[in-house]
Amino acid sequence: MNPIIQKSGLSVVGLLVAGGCALGPAVAAQAAPAAATPASSSQSDRHAERILGVDYQAQPNFYYCGPAATRIALSAQGKALSQDEVARLLGTTEAGTPSALDTTRVLNELTGGKYRTTEIRDSVARPDQVEQLRRDVLAAVDAGRPVVANIKGTTVDTDGNPHSYEGGHYLTLVGYRDGGDLIRIADPADPALGEYWMSLPKVANWIAERGYSS
Repeated sequence: MNPIIQKSGLSVVGLLVAGGCALGPAVAAQAAPAAATPASSSQSDRHAERILGVDYQAQPNFYYCGPAATRIALSAQGKALSQDEVARLLGTTEAGTPSALDTTRVLNELTGGKYRTTEIRDSVARPDQVEQLRRDVLAAVDAGRPVVANIKGTTVDTDGNPHSYEGGHYLTLVGYRDGGDLIRIADPADPALGEYWMSLPKVANWIAERGYSS
């Protein structure tokens, strides 16, 4: 049985908890990262850096993070939908977007079925889960598909800026560098920054107890 409890009050049959949204990041302490196995030199050489071109758009309200993040991912694949259109497909309400299962479903409906949902059930990502996220981001971004992640909690980017979404949030992973040691994030709740870099273990811990579409 899935140990994750639905926080939004929506009833969802599936693996993942619903993601709440916020309009901006709050300042808080850094979340502890999980240890990750470094990428091999051959992997780093093969996947040095790639950032996908996206049409960034901030979410217009507190509950549209799912539609906004999904729309950003779709924009990299030539799909020009409004956030309202994506929200309708996702089933988004003021309670949020039900789960990463829904972002995967809508991305597949609109782009041809390449996306799959991966859950990180643990409260802190295990090293193998961190490495799975690395592989999934590299494969998806190399194929031109941004990753949509359902996250929760607080962490700090590479510039020292804190990002806190204790009620849950959706954002888009649009690139990587250093063989996936660093992940490029497009955050629809934070138009002041828009995009920022974060270490792979921190991203994995942000996703812990939730999931992602890759």
